[in-house]
Amino acid sequence: MKTAQSTTPTTAAFTCNPSAPAEINDFLADPDNPLVRDFLAVVAKFGTPEEINEKAAEARKLENLKQRLADMASPYLADLEWLEEQRDAGAFVSLDEYTQRVLGEGGETIRNSENAVTLEISVMNFFPWLIDEARRAIANREIMPGRYIRVRDMNESLEDKGDMLAFAAAMQIIGATYVETLNTRGTDGSNVNIGSPNELAGYFAGIQMPNTQPLEWVEEYLHHYTTNGVRQVLNITPGQLLLGYWLNQLGIHTEFKVSVWFAGHENAYGALYTFMMAKLMEASDGVTPLTGLNITNSVNADTIRQIAAIRDRFGYRDQVRIEHHLTQTYKSTVRQPYLRRDEIVEVAQTVANVAAKHEGGDPETEIRREIQSDFFDYFRTQEDLESTGDIAAMQQLYMDKHDSIQKTAEALTHAGVGFVTASKLHH
Repeated sequence: MKTAQSTTPTTAAFTCNPSAPAEINDFLADPDNPLVRDFLAVVAKFGTPEEINEKAAEARKLENLKQRLADMASPYLADLEWLEEQRDAGAFVSLDEYTQRVLGEGGETIRNSENAVTLEISVMNFFPWLIDEARRAIANREIMPGRYIRVRDMNESLEDKGDMLAFAAAMQIIGATYVETLNTRGTDGSNVNIGSPNELAGYFAGIQMPNTQPLEWVEEYLHHYTTNGVRQVLNITPGQLLLGYWLNQLGIHTEFKVSVWFAGHENAYGALYTFMMAKLMEASDGVTPLTGLNITNSVNADTIRQIAAIRDRFGYRDQVRIEHHLTQTYKSTVRQPYLRRDEIVEVAQTVANVAAKHEGGDPETEIRREIQSDFFDYFRTQEDLESTGDIAAMQQLYMDKHDSIQKTAEALTHAGVGFVTASKLHH
């Protein structure tokens, strides 16, 4: 009696089905496909891709942002003018001066600039905090971050004396990147069956973006893109990511970062899935709108290296930043103390294009505060924060993150690794 012959599995088993791309393309190109048709109908509200990009470019121009602030008599315009004056006067510490102060006279300059770590701060929800941070950086000869994360309600931000516009202008003035969070997201009440942390399990079982919300997200994005020049936003769900890729394929210059909140990547297999989709959905010029991958708090250094190796193999080393939480909010997110500074320094020795995300102060600092940073405070309104008197505490906690960034910059300097700052301030 014959026995079945077993074969040893090989890597060839994991190649894509040769017929799959053609089938997928046929589905996407079908003019009767309701998914694509509905998506194109939303885009058409804003014009052709060329018209959309032109509107966005005009909205993003610094002089136009400042004019809109002037038209609404915003006090933030004077802050922007002060910021420009300080930048042009060389008021901020230069990197040479900073290095000498940290290492001492004659200390070695940065040896590893190729793997420079982006100093990232989150969240930065109120424009006046940026000005106070700049004043402090000048006075104390400190470093301003090279990247900012925003999650404030977009409408509230615009109505607050043009906060969103002022912040966008400031980023151009100081030479930093930033990302906004649109109001169309999983925490906006779109899932009518859950409402508060009391239904915590529901947040793991479908908060995301139900029903037509991805299309609503596209419409909100294109509104802010063409009207307020907002280009880079957080993405949190697979459907949302797909529509971001589609915008890019149409030639609209969108950018997005995969958020850690609901679409975080905790292992290399999940990252591979994301990079595979990015490669499949590339525009004809090879550009992907995926600019950042926020990995989860649970990853270790080996996983970061694995994710980076996959990213680099797909040709995205310079396009996609791997963003890792060095600190976290003291409450409602992780067990404390949580501090990954040594790990970032270690990983940066061999991995390029990594961001050190400071989403809390150092634990030893926060534990002394009467109020500690809390993830749920991100969703409180300005009115609520001001009526309770907590707005001042929120600003202090933001400055604690700034302090944490200074410690990271020092640690990287001692290790001979460069870091990315606000590029127009520290030369």
